[in-house]
Amino acid sequence: MTALTRRIVVSTALLSLAAGLTAGCGKTGDHDKGSDGSGGSGGGKSKVIGLLLPENATTRYEKFDRPRITAKVKELCPDCTVDYANAAGQPATQAQQISSMIAKGVKVLILDAADAKAVKTSVEAAVDKGIKVVAYDRLAQGPVSAYVSYDNEKVGELQGQALLDAMGAKAVPSAKIVMIDGDPADPNAADFKKGAHKILDGRVTVAFEQSGLWKDTVANQKMTAAITLLGAHSIAGVYSANDSMAGGIATALKGQNINPPLTGQDAELAALQRILSGTQSSTVYKPASPETDPAAEIAVALLNGKPFTDVATTTVTSSTGQSVPAELLPAVPVTKDTIKDTVMKDQAYTVAQLCTAQFAALCKQAGIQ
Repeated sequence: MTALTRRIVVSTALLSLAAGLTAGCGKTGDHDKGSDGSGGSGGGKSKVIGLLLPENATTRYEKFDRPRITAKVKELCPDCTVDYANAAGQPATQAQQISSMIAKGVKVLILDAADAKAVKTSVEAAVDKGIKVVAYDRLAQGPVSAYVSYDNEKVGELQGQALLDAMGAKAVPSAKIVMIDGDPADPNAADFKKGAHKILDGRVTVAFEQSGLWKDTVANQKMTAAITLLGAHSIAGVYSANDSMAGGIATALKGQNINPPLTGQDAELAALQRILSGTQSSTVYKPASPETDPAAEIAVALLNGKPFTDVATTTVTSSTGQSVPAELLPAVPVTKDTIKDTVMKDQAYTVAQLCTAQFAALCKQAGIQ
């Protein structure tokens, strides 16, 4: 080997070493970003927890779930990184995101499934690579290690009872109501529907029931179809499985100059303003921290190989018969009379956010100022 050749070999080795050192010096927290929604690269030996959320049409995921889970993980594990991605409602996109996180060497996944059934193969692939999966908010099929959510059948019961309460004396067996359910791909939607029917069946007549797919536009179309079929003034109440769809429904009702009681869920800002103005009668408030914190706690425990039975205090059975350690949380019904002592008391929104000029007088009437 000539002297020149030796110099070239040594220089190449030094450049490779420098590149390797530079690649290992990424700043903690850089993973929770990325224009393609896939986050940063993980690295097999890093303390990386993947966070996969299902969609961004519902405001809660980006406004509450993502930042609170990320903050709690960092609180419990300062040297951990959260690698984030949102499926934007596309199961195929989420499958690709899971594959990407497997390739990056993520150790634990907090997974809110875009499609609980379709994701099963991806969950199995992750677990086969030694990744622990925490099913968040929706019980994904496959060998998940834990599940954190609200008691979703109870949520449906709260919605159904809130609708009956708002209907008052009109809540009689002959009264016709419309039900706009969530996306069948979301197992929670079935639980909400089951809980609502448990309360409503026999006490009112469900005259029209279809899925709104968690989309305000679809819900608006379905409500318009219900009005055409039943007649505007024959509708005594409307069950909407969440607030986003309730927005589309409220628009359809307003177009017909009718205003029957209308339920919702998630305590979205726009829904609270509709409740103040009387175009939505109720929502269901699911405080973020009681759900996000246990998910983060379980994920960090799994990352460190520690037990989490003090967090997951019960079990649920998946649709495939698997017994899964779980934490199921209670939700809170919200009406105009209780906004102040529930959502606003928890500072989910500021008074300035809720009580804009259009709603200032209504806020004052509700004791919010």
